[in-house]
Amino acid sequence: MAQVWITVREHARLTTAETEDNLDRARISPSAFDWLCKLQASQGKQGARLIEVENRRWLRLDNHVGVIQTPCGTGIEILPKHHGQENDVEMSRKLLCKLIASALDLPSRETNAADLQLFKSPLAEWVMRQFLLALDHLLKRGLRFDYLRVEEEKSFLRGQLDMAKQMRQPPGRQHLFHLRHDLFLPDRPENRLLRLALNKVCQAAQEANNWRLAHELAGFIHEIPPSRDVRQDFASWRTDRLMAHYQAVRPWCELILGQQMPLAVKGATQGVSLLFPMEKLFEQHVAKVLRRQLLNGAHLRTQAASRYLCQHNGQGIFQLRPDLLIETAQKSWVLDTKWKRINDADRDKKYGLSQSDFYQMLAYGQQYLDGQGDMVLIYPRSTEFANPLPLFKYSDELRLHVWPFDLENDELMASGDTILPLKKSDPKQAAA
Repeated sequence: MAQVWITVREHARLTTAETEDNLDRARISPSAFDWLCKLQASQGKQGARLIEVENRRWLRLDNHVGVIQTPCGTGIEILPKHHGQENDVEMSRKLLCKLIASALDLPSRETNAADLQLFKSPLAEWVMRQFLLALDHLLKRGLRFDYLRVEEEKSFLRGQLDMAKQMRQPPGRQHLFHLRHDLFLPDRPENRLLRLALNKVCQAAQEANNWRLAHELAGFIHEIPPSRDVRQDFASWRTDRLMAHYQAVRPWCELILGQQMPLAVKGATQGVSLLFPMEKLFEQHVAKVLRRQLLNGAHLRTQAASRYLCQHNGQGIFQLRPDLLIETAQKSWVLDTKWKRINDADRDKKYGLSQSDFYQMLAYGQQYLDGQGDMVLIYPRSTEFANPLPLFKYSDELRLHVWPFDLENDELMASGDTILPLKKSDPKQAAA
């Protein structure tokens, strides 16, 4: 089945009617349209909202990014909406690849690989490429073997004789021996998962170099059986010193097999479908960058959950979970990330800020800072929001800062001398 790729960005609209395709609007086949509607319905009320239907003719995507491959052969690549009206697909794809690599906590050697900068195929092909390169490096280092206990019935002696079973041997089969022995085989949980992921890549790869490398690697591990229990095999994945060279390939294996945490859709098609909530990718990347820049004695916690909005019958109710909480021995700071475009010149419309976000920050300030201190709302830097906004005051003691985060240079653009316990930013070091 020929694969048809459509590239759009967050909040784009999809339709089956005739339309001029661009990053915010595209035409898809009726079968793909119906399948997406069923996909959303399958998520249930508690699942992530991936799309919404408009007038039965349009689908509006939500803020998830990644790729969806439908059974009819339609591939939809959803990129971040970060560069305004600029139709720079390669820049958006590069940003998404960078955020995914950051979320997977990959070493800088892999994050800065040349193909991350130059790969121009859809995101799914990039993910498969990273998996194949990591698996190729692993095979050159050598697979780990393990002893596998085998119990069988043979006409010759080998290994250990199972006396209990042998004594119960019925007449006519007394010439056969019940044996127990160990075989040194590559059949272990880690290798079974790699074989299953490679099988999926062999079926899904469309890019020529990926297809060639996948089938080349398949020849080296064809004797290993694929995993039959993915969850259990991942739980059995060892992380000791002898398995250290397996760690680089694991996150890509988890992505392809649908076990990685940020995924919202997994295993729904024969291809590789990956959807990430964009606000989570942004939050995790900001946390990773700031953690590297903390001064000695400062600590950063993500999703702190130690305070409640109020007490009821002696127990806390309505848990408060700020995205980031920086603490030192003397002081704390609350930070919250928002994946939203705001405009620092539009004072009449309150810069595009949300009143509910300000209520939320007020609750954080009262409970985590006891009503005294500084808080920060962090938005992605864009052409409309290139500089920090003027200070917001809840009171003389409780203040809120709204700062942009430069995703290209990995820099939090604070106003003047930053109030946070951070080292002076070095764009070259941050990008490393």
